[in-house]
Amino acid sequence: MFGIVRPCSHRLGESLKTAWLAHLCGLCLALRRDHGQFARIVTNYDGLLISVLTEAQLGPSADGRRTAGPCALRGMRTASVAQGEGARLAAAVSLVLAAAKVRDHVADRDGLLARRPVAAAARRVAAGWGRAGAHSGAAVGFDTGVLVDAVDRQLGLETLAGPGTPVLSVTEPTETATAAAFAHTAVLAGRPGNAAALAEAGRLFGRLAHLLDAVEDQHTDAASGAWNPLTATGTSRAEARRLADDAVHGIRLALRDAEFADGKLVHLLLVHELERSVDRAFGTSSCGHAPEASFGPPPGHHAPGAPNHPYGDPFGGPPPPPDKRGFWAGCAAALGLCCTCKACCADEFEGPWSRKRREGACAGCDCDCDTSCCEACQCCQCCECCECCSGCDCGL
Repeated sequence: MFGIVRPCSHRLGESLKTAWLAHLCGLCLALRRDHGQFARIVTNYDGLLISVLTEAQLGPSADGRRTAGPCALRGMRTASVAQGEGARLAAAVSLVLAAAKVRDHVADRDGLLARRPVAAAARRVAAGWGRAGAHSGAAVGFDTGVLVDAVDRQLGLETLAGPGTPVLSVTEPTETATAAAFAHTAVLAGRPGNAAALAEAGRLFGRLAHLLDAVEDQHTDAASGAWNPLTATGTSRAEARRLADDAVHGIRLALRDAEFADGKLVHLLLVHELERSVDRAFGTSSCGHAPEASFGPPPGHHAPGAPNHPYGDPFGGPPPPPDKRGFWAGCAAALGLCCTCKACCADEFEGPWSRKRREGACAGCDCDCDTSCCEACQCCQCCECCECCSGCDCGL
């Protein structure tokens, strides 16, 4: 599983953690029910936001949940999981975007995909996912063509981009795709007045996701010679941080203009957890409007006595990880993570395709708070012990 919104279970508190897992499991099971067991590998943390947004506007209801059978990822326990049109839309979006990612890997001839038989098989998988996503999207009134068009335009924009090209011109297709998906949750929830605000939140979320992915991959892309939007356009990390912080602020403002029956989980994920995602990507908790030097020494610099490597180590972390896995090797690794429950229960695990370090969904957190206190106040109710809503005017 992957995504930029990976909340700590301590910060969620017991009830919000249960709700978050209900949407995660609901997305996974919607993929299995409508598209088969193999489709579950496209389950991701960001895709479940579609389901969360839909339910937040509708409000909790008995029809929005069902009891799922035992699952290895839940320790063979049953659970109440989300169902309905929100989960189906999340599944459709996840499938279409995953199909596009596979096609990109094939076009780049990554790993085993350089071999024609493997590439042909991957194309068939991608085509099947694309058709399945389009069918599921149509079932809930969503035209996935806007996603496909955005992906198709992405390659053209990347080809034309060079030093001096505004990086936001490269993120535009991602922004357009996420804006359409977020806005359609207002249609599903019967709140058309929310569509404009959620489209804006989705647009900025797409921008943020693209920027953070570029920041996290910049060193490994340089090592492998892969295209990276920041490197290609000459965008500094300080500028990327400024744009990321502005996007988080814009999402907060957009959500204020939307009406929710119960917006606690939405606010926690799309405001507070996004702020932490930015900090995690840049390796800092400081404000992004600080000078570029605040992000550490420039590439190539290393502290006396510290190990040196070709691309420097600006955050004092480990050297860049090994080369990315190819599509099929990544699928095998993803299945291994699912079968061993590492994606949920391990403190850290290696991303199946990127091979970057990831935090387990239920791993230890970075908040120095009293867990019992957080569970008692549900964490996002201005709990002073963990400062989850410190300085926030959300009133939750």
